[in-house]
Amino acid sequence: MGDRSRTDGTGRARRAALAGLVAWAGQQLPELIDDVCAAVCERIDLYREDDVVPRDDLHRSIALNLRFMISGLGDPHVTPDLAAPSETGRRRAHQRAPLPEVLQVYRIGCSMLFDALVVHARHDGRPDTMDALMDAASTLWRLADEQALVLTEAYRAATAELMAVQQRRRSALVEALFTGRPAGEAGPWEVGKLLGLPLDSKLVVVAAETCGLAEESLIGVERLLAERGIVSAWQLTPTTQAGIVAMRDEQSATVLEVIRAAAGARTGMSPSYVSLTETPRALHLARTALAEIPAGKADVRVFSPSPLAALIAHDPDEGRRLAQQVLGAVVDLPAEDRDALLDTLDAFLHHGGSADRAARILHCHPNTVRYRLNRIRELTGRSLNEPLALAELATAAQAVRLNAGRS
Repeated sequence: MGDRSRTDGTGRARRAALAGLVAWAGQQLPELIDDVCAAVCERIDLYREDDVVPRDDLHRSIALNLRFMISGLGDPHVTPDLAAPSETGRRRAHQRAPLPEVLQVYRIGCSMLFDALVVHARHDGRPDTMDALMDAASTLWRLADEQALVLTEAYRAATAELMAVQQRRRSALVEALFTGRPAGEAGPWEVGKLLGLPLDSKLVVVAAETCGLAEESLIGVERLLAERGIVSAWQLTPTTQAGIVAMRDEQSATVLEVIRAAAGARTGMSPSYVSLTETPRALHLARTALAEIPAGKADVRVFSPSPLAALIAHDPDEGRRLAQQVLGAVVDLPAEDRDALLDTLDAFLHHGGSADRAARILHCHPNTVRYRLNRIRELTGRSLNEPLALAELATAAQAVRLNAGRS
């Protein structure tokens, strides 16, 4: 019975000592709040100026944090109210304060509170007070962990919400450029500025099929481009993932490299352009390039920079009629013969009308090129030596290529 009485007496003494520590901390609270605030502003660059987190906001959150921990020390078995750290986490996310710096404030506050309790307990000198300090340490760090966890969860949830809102806004701005109908009085220049597109850069539009319903085929493409210093803005619809990419001349190969590496479905790219007002046209050309790729083939195709190709793409039906009228006899040949003649015509047209240069590209004899060109003349009734006939053949060849993926 005596042992039990001594145990009960020791417990009461430790509880009384703990209550004394808590009471003392409560009395020191105003000064401690100011000290922690000063330490935070000295140690953490983010808080030295109040342009991100206002000084009074910082002071208020530190005060709530310290009051929370001191009240928790007074009664460790009471479930603490964690609304304050949750609100702080949401607010810091909206202020764009980095999470590591936010959590560092909590660690500084907890550490300075414990240091103050240690100094007081040593000055008191009684064994019961030192025992109470050990009890307080365990409770204090548990409360700090609970606060940090709640704050982190609230911060991340708020950050996710902000990112979703930002992404929806960016998607709406991209839609305004794609349709050529910016909202209100904002013109393409203002929309591009809101999207962060450098106004002195060249632009391309990329259009890719989705892998499934509203499922990205260019996964992480905005991040991948950003890692190379290239700004882009994207929109996802149920069937298409499309974006505007701003680049310098020397970055064009890098853009194509990133798009090719990321492409998981048919993907088309427009020729480069300068003015954001041309974005609807560029989107149409990117979609046309996509349609040139055979269905089901994950490939990237860049639309021809030729104005002639763009003219044909503007009216695909007329292009098909032209191709049939001019090159119908060639197109109707067996596949092997057809492809040989069309490839030869393409090489001839794209290499200065030289049979010798075309032969080097096609890895055949110049006489073979001349033979094939003569056969095209016989089948179409058009000579490559007559300017008007040559223009019709070149235009029809462009139309055939543009419609190859749709057949």
